Amino acid sequence: MVGDGAGFAPGRGVVVYFGGRLMRAVHQERYGAPEALVVVERPSPEPGPGELLIEVVASAVTQADRRLRAADFPAFAVLPGRLALGLVGPRAGTPGTCFAGRVVAVGSAASGSAASGARASGSAAAGSGVAARDTAGLRVGDDVFGLVMHGAYAERLVVRADGAVARMPAGCDHASAAALAYGATGARYFVAQLGEAAAGDRVVVLGAAGGLGRYAVQVAAALGCEVVGVCRPERRDAVLALGASRVVGPNEALSEPGGWDVVFDTTGAVRLWPWWRRLAPSGRLVTADVSVTRLLVMGVTAVGGGRRLRTGLAPDSRAGLEEVASLVERGALRPVVGASFSLERIADAHRCLEAGGLEGDVVVATGA
Repeated sequence: MVGDGAGFAPGRGVVVYFGGRLMRAVHQERYGAPEALVVVERPSPEPGPGELLIEVVASAVTQADRRLRAADFPAFAVLPGRLALGLVGPRAGTPGTCFAGRVVAVGSAASGSAASGARASGSAAAGSGVAARDTAGLRVGDDVFGLVMHGAYAERLVVRADGAVARMPAGCDHASAAALAYGATGARYFVAQLGEAAAGDRVVVLGAAGGLGRYAVQVAAALGCEVVGVCRPERRDAVLALGASRVVGPNEALSEPGGWDVVFDTTGAVRLWPWWRRLAPSGRLVTADVSVTRLLVMGVTAVGGGRRLRTGLAPDSRAGLEEVASLVERGALRPVVGASFSLERIADAHRCLEAGGLEGDVVVATGA
């Protein structure tokens, strides 16, 4: 077995296990192609004070996961990224950033040896006094979804109770909830917060059929905006079904008297200057691509009034997840799952994401 968690004694890629409950998890030793992802057995984690043990049912495979797997960082972030995450391979060992599952235990508020003796592990802990405690409003048995820096490609996962974890939307299955965690929270941040989109605004979503674009169209429509999606012609009907009032191809001319209030580039591959000229006098050009140049332009345009360029990294928070859950429960947002794989086929799931062509998210069924 290969692993890097408690209960292992590492040595030249081989470890010796000293006991406890095992789980399946994905392991990655080096950055690279999907083949770098392998499924191993390792000890199940245990929750400490203020932590939840989640039995993961589904995980999403996102572009963020792909970038972390391949160390595909922006040029200015290559060295900082590798120093933070690992020089030749991810220090965390188990990748995966989005999950949906069920709370099976919560950590003890005790300290010292009493805490370690009281910590619950696995679903068998559900009947213990420790596991029955309420932690930040979440209890054993709650179906939850959320975001983490790593570790979601596993059967069990420990998260902070006050972190980016929230109850799943009512009526939503685990695969759909896992898909929501990344695309929907990101779209909400870029469209509603950075873009400041409001009812009556004219919004253009570039890459409207992609993993982020699908949710951006829905978020903008839920805000009462007039939404125009830009995507390949074969995706037109799918984007219209998400709430776009109009869909055009990437090479079609698109102008609006008075200009567009918000233009959101979800791809990072679009030349922004032509769209800058099509903005309304106080319009916002929002991009998910973070680069030194765009950060500099953002700083310059932030001074005074007029058109603005805005970019950034969507924060992971419970508040964001709860807002997404509310939109789903109101019928204003729906997840779109395009393909599902077993945990053992994690490499195939990443290949599917890279190949593109799906009209939905890629998810991995981690557990029952």
